[in-house]
Amino acid sequence: MTGTEFKYLFDNHFDAVRNYIWYRSGNPELASDVAQETFLKLWEKRPYANKTKLKGLLFKMAGDIFISVYRKQTTELKFRINFKPGIENNTPEEKLHYDELKERYETALSKMPEHQRVVFLMNRMDKMKYREIAEATGVGIKAVEKRMSQALKLLKQEIQD
Repeated sequence: MTGTEFKYLFDNHFDAVRNYIWYRSGNPELASDVAQETFLKLWEKRPYANKTKLKGLLFKMAGDIFISVYRKQTTELKFRINFKPGIENNTPEEKLHYDELKERYETALSKMPEHQRVVFLMNRMDKMKYREIAEATGVGIKAVEKRMSQALKLLKQEIQD
């Protein structure tokens, strides 16, 4: 991809990519940041793909970056909400059991493929329904159901071991 081709893509599609993310997030600053990061990654990778498919690639990349940012923000928010320093009424055994269980849970999450982890966290942390997850991720409801089933199976195996 030459600089001229990139400039053409940027000039003609930046607003559309930004609006796409803005509609998904409702946050114009985040939408601009994601759109800029999308074009930066496109420039860094400079795909040799068919030039007619670059527009679709831009939207796919933007959606992936948005989901990544959303997941990070959600994790940070959940931590801030649930963090209560200095208030511990648990016995040492309860704390040890909790720490072990938490470590197994985090290990299971890290072993999950990203597509399963995203579906699992959107459902369990964000309380999203399968239909909403399907719309947000761009896959069918059956795919969401299968991913959730596989995630729960892996989680169960890891925690019970």
